[in-house]
Order: sequence, then structure tokens, then C-alpha cells
Amino acid sequence: MIVAAAGAAGALAVYALGHTLWYGVTERGIALAFGILIAVGELARWGGRKVSGAVAREPAPLGAAGALAYALLGESGGEPTHHGVLQIIAVVSAATLAGAVPHVAIGGGPSLDHLVRRVLTVGFAAVCFQPLYNSGELEDLVGQGPLYAVWMVVVLALTALCDAVLSAVLIRARTHWPYGPLLRDELRALVGIGSAVGATGAVMALAVAVAGLWALPVFSAPLLLTQLAFRRYAAVRTTYRQTITSLARATEIAGYTPAGHARRVAVLSCAVGRDLGLSEADLTVLEYAALMHDIGQLSLVDPIPAGATALLPTAEQRRIALLGGAVVRQTGVPSDVAVVVERQADPYRDQPLTARIVRTANAYDELSRLSGPSGVLTALERLRLGTGHDYHPAVVESLSRVVGQG
Repeated sequence: MIVAAAGAAGALAVYALGHTLWYGVTERGIALAFGILIAVGELARWGGRKVSGAVAREPAPLGAAGALAYALLGESGGEPTHHGVLQIIAVVSAATLAGAVPHVAIGGGPSLDHLVRRVLTVGFAAVCFQPLYNSGELEDLVGQGPLYAVWMVVVLALTALCDAVLSAVLIRARTHWPYGPLLRDELRALVGIGSAVGATGAVMALAVAVAGLWALPVFSAPLLLTQLAFRRYAAVRTTYRQTITSLARATEIAGYTPAGHARRVAVLSCAVGRDLGLSEADLTVLEYAALMHDIGQLSLVDPIPAGATALLPTAEQRRIALLGGAVVRQTGVPSDVAVVVERQADPYRDQPLTARIVRTANAYDELSRLSGPSGVLTALERLRLGTGHDYHPAVVESLSRVVGQG
């Protein structure tokens, strides 16, 4: 699927560039202005935060808004424009690649998925708008009043839906995560930065139609400031996660748990959560809880051999879990994380799904480490034997699938 989408986007971009170069650029000043805007947007892009392995959906919102504005541009300063779909794709593709060159030079260029989505979604928006406008049918249907703006909003909504579907398909093809939860998360993201990008693109197109190209810098500034704010927010979130990771390593440094145990449990928990279709918000809670699930062991006078809490009596497991939850509540992380840590030792029928996942992933890592060369099979067998009370059967089977996929 990735190869097919990339091939289609690449072929479309190459054909559009060739056609535009052969027949010449229509309204070069307008094309240059939007090309510069898109390139600047790409230059100002950020690397994108990662949530359980998924890269941020729109690392270059200013570039995306400029591309949409060019696709929806009907007039400039009261004069009709005549650029077509192929020129739009050519300008957007060339400007995106030009803005990505400095990032590529330092090893941080845009992902293939980002480029594919940019070409295909902008092409979709241009196909929905430009033929109707250039033929005069759009004016006959809606005129130049409020219905014209409504039609632009409809095109933007369809384009956003197209982008969400395409993004979920590409992530699914790359990671094999369930498609339904991926699409749900993509649609939820439209309420945030996605709606800001779409609204700015539409406002840019309408403003240029009235005021000309001088409207571009005026209406680009708010989104650029928003982008800078998002970058700072992402940096804070990264620092926040690093703090949690450092706190989770306290048990390893103190000798209560083996090196890398918390990280392995977190990675495995997130993989199982993805397989079971958890939302992004739940995955974040799951990751934080998995990193800090053993923090209660710091209350013990003597460390447990190999830090294997799965082999302790149930009452002792619950005591450690409750102490861990009390510590987590003092760190300032969301209370949902503390709940997962507190309830990880409860019978699975009384646990939220996130706590079931953490308990199963923790037990698997401990049992597989203690069981020698046959650790993986032995651990899975013992987990299956414990599905009557300790481990949820669906979580154990999900973990088995995840382990089988490497």
C-alpha cells in the first residue's frame, strides 16, 4: 500500500511538473508567492512529536495551509486566476521539496508519508474546486456570496476526511496496527491543528481574492505564531516524558529491578494497546503507567530477587502497587496513570484495560527473563494458565501476537 501510494503521488508530481514546465507557468507572480509561502512553511516545520511510534500528523501547518489556499484560489485582487490542477500540484510539490532540502541536509527531512499526503490531498482539493471554477459552473451554481464560502468549507471538509483516511491507511500499512482506532485518532486530530490549517487556508484564499497577494503575510502570521506555540508545547511534552523516564529508572539505579525492565514493559504495553485498539490518549496513559509500574518497590527494605513482583503473593503485589500509586500521585502526572499503577495487581475482572495490559506485559518480561532459553514459550504458557484470575485472556492473546510479530 505504501509503495502504491508513493508511486501514485510521485507519478502525479512528476507529470504535473513536466506539464507545467512544457506549457509554462500561468500567472507566475501568484505561483511564486504561494511557492515561497509553502517553502517557508516547510522550513519552519518541526520534527514532530512521537506518540507510541506515530509521528505528529502535520509538522508543517503553514506549508499545508498555503498549499490548500493555492488549491482553492479563484481570484487575486478581484481578477480571475487561470492556473489549473496540474500547476497547483507542480508548485506545491516543488515548494515542499525546496523547503525540505535544509532539513534533509541535517538528517531531519520530512517522511515519505508526509510528502505523499501533501501531494494527494492538495490534488484532491484542486480537482474538487478548480475545474468548476475555471469553467464558470461554480459561479452559476453558488455565485460569489455566502454560498461560495460554504462550498469552500465543503471542499475543505472532504479534503480533511481524505487526508485522515489516507494517513490511517499509510500508518496501518507501515505498522500493521488496527485501522479503526487509527482512523478514529486521525479524525479526532482534525479538531485541533487540522481545523486551524483548513480555516487558515480558506481565509487566505478569500483574502487574496479581495486584497491580492499582500494578504498572504498578514494571514500567515497567526498560524506561524500558533506553530511556534505548538513547538514549545511539544518540547515541554518531550521534557515531561524524559522526566517520567528518569523517575522510572530510579528502581533500576537502586538495584530493585533489572536494567531496561521499565522500558521493555512500556514498549510491549504500547504494542499490545495498539493491537487492542486503544486511543492515543489511552496509549499515553498506558506508556506512563508502564514506565512507573515498579516505583512502589522503592518502599521495600530488601529488594525482591530480580525485581520479579509477578512471583510474589497477591497481597504483597497489591501493597507495592498501592504504594507506587501514592508516589505517582505526587509527581504531577494525570491521575489516570496513578489509577493504573494502583490497580495493576487486582484481579483482571476488576481492572481497567490499561492495568490489565501493564500487569500482563510486566509478568511476561519477568517470566521470560527468568525461564532461560525457552523463556518466551514458558512465559506465554504460564500467562495462559493464569487467565482464570490474574491475566485477561484477550490481553494474553494480543501479547502473543505482538511477540510473534517481533
